[in-house]
Amino acid sequence: MSYAQTNLTVNGKVIDESTNEPIAGATVSVIGGSNSTSTNNGGSFTLTNVPANSKLRISFIGYVSQEVISKADLTVSLKSATNTLEDVVVIGYGSVKRKDVTTAISSVSLDDINERPIVSAEQAIQGRAAGVSVTQTSGAPDAGLSIRVRGTTSFNGSNNPLYVVDNVPVDNINFLSPTDIADIQIMKDASSAAIYGSRGANGVILITTKKGKTGAPKITFNMLATQNKITNKITPLNTAQYKELQDEIGMINLPSNLTDQTNWFDETFRTGVIQDYQVSVSDGSERLKYMISGGYVNNKGIINEAFFKRYNFRGNIENNIREWLTFNANLSYSDYAGNGIIQGTGANRGGVIMSTINTPTYAPVWDPFMPGQYYNNFYGVNINSPLENIARTSNNKNRENRFIGSGSAIIKFMPELNLRTTFALDRRNAISTTFLDPLTTSWGRNQFGEGADSRNMNTVTTFDNVLTYNKNVEKHGFEAMVGTSYTSSDYTNSYINASHYRPGMIQTLNAANKISWTATGSGASDWAIMSYFGRLSYNYDGKYIITGNMRADGSSKLHPDSRWGYFPSFSAAWRLSSEDFMKDVAWINDFKIRGGWGLTGNQDGIGDYAYLERYNISREPWFEENKQNSLVTITRANLRTPDLHWENTKQVNVGLDFTGFNQRLTVNLDYYNKTTNDMLMYVTLPEGQTANNIVRNEGEMSNKGFEANILSENLVGEFKWNTAFNISFNKNKLVSLDLQQIYPAARTVEVVNDYVVRNMPGRPMGSFFGYISQGVNPETGDMIYQDINGDGRISSSDRTFIGDPNPNFTFGLTNNFGYKGFNLSIFLQGSQGNDIFNASRMETEGMYDGKNQSTRVLQRWRVPGQITEVPKAGYNMLNSTYFIEDGSYLRVKNVSLSYNIKGEVLNRIGINRLQPFVSASNLFTFTKYTGLDPEVNQYGNSGVVQGVDWGTYPQSKSFVVGLNLEF
Repeated sequence: MSYAQTNLTVNGKVIDESTNEPIAGATVSVIGGSNSTSTNNGGSFTLTNVPANSKLRISFIGYVSQEVISKADLTVSLKSATNTLEDVVVIGYGSVKRKDVTTAISSVSLDDINERPIVSAEQAIQGRAAGVSVTQTSGAPDAGLSIRVRGTTSFNGSNNPLYVVDNVPVDNINFLSPTDIADIQIMKDASSAAIYGSRGANGVILITTKKGKTGAPKITFNMLATQNKITNKITPLNTAQYKELQDEIGMINLPSNLTDQTNWFDETFRTGVIQDYQVSVSDGSERLKYMISGGYVNNKGIINEAFFKRYNFRGNIENNIREWLTFNANLSYSDYAGNGIIQGTGANRGGVIMSTINTPTYAPVWDPFMPGQYYNNFYGVNINSPLENIARTSNNKNRENRFIGSGSAIIKFMPELNLRTTFALDRRNAISTTFLDPLTTSWGRNQFGEGADSRNMNTVTTFDNVLTYNKNVEKHGFEAMVGTSYTSSDYTNSYINASHYRPGMIQTLNAANKISWTATGSGASDWAIMSYFGRLSYNYDGKYIITGNMRADGSSKLHPDSRWGYFPSFSAAWRLSSEDFMKDVAWINDFKIRGGWGLTGNQDGIGDYAYLERYNISREPWFEENKQNSLVTITRANLRTPDLHWENTKQVNVGLDFTGFNQRLTVNLDYYNKTTNDMLMYVTLPEGQTANNIVRNEGEMSNKGFEANILSENLVGEFKWNTAFNISFNKNKLVSLDLQQIYPAARTVEVVNDYVVRNMPGRPMGSFFGYISQGVNPETGDMIYQDINGDGRISSSDRTFIGDPNPNFTFGLTNNFGYKGFNLSIFLQGSQGNDIFNASRMETEGMYDGKNQSTRVLQRWRVPGQITEVPKAGYNMLNSTYFIEDGSYLRVKNVSLSYNIKGEVLNRIGINRLQPFVSASNLFTFTKYTGLDPEVNQYGNSGVVQGVDWGTYPQSKSFVVGLNLEF
């Protein structure tokens, strides 16, 4: 006798428990079966052929899943998932629940990423993670950011963190759209980063991009339009004031009939515009999930001709081919181009920012007697107007297209044992072209026009194999992981420089008559790393957690006898909140003490063949008589380094994690001590040697610091308010050097011609070095400098350390408010205790030649007995504390307001989310700094020089309107 099983058709609705709003896209599936569906825009679903009395699972991202017995009519309320301790955190070659983390890892909130005018993924990190300093050293549209994880660790080596995007190591993330990011984890201490060995010394930033999910197909569209304006202005002298100053200096003789004609600030700066459009399509079933996204960004800077454009495309596919086999494919293509300006130098060398102040206001833009040429009659003064300096690079373009493709297969030999095999290809093609016509600018006329074409291609391949075993036996949890990784790089480049163009608009090199015979050529290089690594982890009942890592790296950049480096790490955690003696403390949800030690390595920042003796190649002038058949000459460039080995960084970290008050308060505290030994250094050799330098290991650098991260749910319910605060303290010190004890850097204006940075043992990196100014002599008008050695005169022996560009601490504070669909986010970010050497003031207040100056020189000394802070025209200017300023600032980095529009009409036409928003970035900056922007460094991402402002492109104030749409 047989019985037919009764099947049901289940009709139901899924709603939010607290708001009773429908949840669209929730997954409804039969437990133990293959039948599943998703809720529509109104939260409703229909599921057919459901066995009677079977269990259904209802799940949705951000909510606690529910299991219910099937019946014909169902209404299921899902509760918001507030238990962040159960969140999965991505770590090196694996993942772990947040509550079981034993190392220092920061998670970056991406809640408002769609409502901020950011075009780079790095901008999303700024001010959001304790221990991670992100500085926008230039406001140019194509400028990168300087990122330091727990301070500067290397002198000549790289200080950049390692980026790992979907398990693929990359050197930067310019190609990545911020809206494609699902998760960012930053591994800060050596016990977490040591699994990446040679590449983890400066921290590791793990980025996971968005994937397709099981449920209804989803289409999203994000757009924003931004207006950017300069935040600060420096006022130059008018023509009458300028003539009066020049009469005092006595270098040029100006006619008396000159009048104001041009406001160079208004001519140079404009309202910048950003357009950003991103679209994605995703869908998924139990077997196949995919997501495809694409976007376009066009950033026109606040200075004419400066721009950045990017086209980006990404596709992610996950296919469960068999129960034991899963295949993943990630494809990314981006094409980006940009053009900047000449910055970080004076108006006489093409510096655009400085020339907005240094160019006299009597001058017109164009020469009235020479059509098509910029005005250049400055009565013998060696300057160019800012528009002419802009024109020198207006036809330049830096373009790069980048393809990253990776495929991985996960083989499950048994539930506890799996093997992940990944192959990745990262190919970059870059083209940089320049053209300066032979007529418009004075430099172009001098060169009869000039152009250049530089190209390079870099192909990096990575092959990883990782075997992971996880086993739980009652209260005991075990994890073992072993793996190998092979990475190789192949780089080629070519370059051509030319001059002598006919007047016209043909910009390609075939229109040039002279091809440079010394600045034309090609090159190639390659490197490779072979790695073996492993991890063991033990967890007893969630109370005691121990993790050990080991990695061995062999690098082709180092000498064969010292090629292999070994990088162990160890970490442990004790969860006190799981102990019996704390079980009655109801207000504590989690309380954990953790600590770790680890060793990481660094071999970036040096050449691909650094240990070898290399030679410079020089061409002979084959066009000269008797040299028609000459060959190139070679000269020794450096000495061989037979013992060149790894730069090592040891780090000790102690931390505390606390979650309490029904998970409404989370506190993370960390103290670390990080020491770098055997730094990779370019050492200058004494005169008389057969080479100028040698790359060798020497010296020690230390970083010590404290970090705090606090998250709080201040108000819950209909009106919501949460706060995120982080603060980081770091003390940097160059402890020792061996062969060369002093490394000067950052030479300032030509009239001073001296270095303002001195790196030497016992001091923080980038320390400013010069004279101590003691005010203006009221009788002579000269600057008074401190006679440190007491010999009665001012000489180079009276120089001393005069400033420190490293901040005492950096911080970020975010407050989010929500009420009935309205969301308000206020993000503050700042730095405290760092000094800036304002070299721009040497050009705008120096009064040493015929350049125009700022209105501050109206306060200059003029008659004996006058008391003032500004010395006389033509005073004895030196690198001194007169130009050192407090670079501390508090910035209202972003304020955004959005509204989620909901309604039956939207549900009927299939719109799940309609969210218009407005925001403002860099709205207010509170600082004592007198320059254009306190967040600045002429030398960009340098670890040797920091905090120097010399005509650097400033950041802008942004006003944004946008829309987030999902259906």
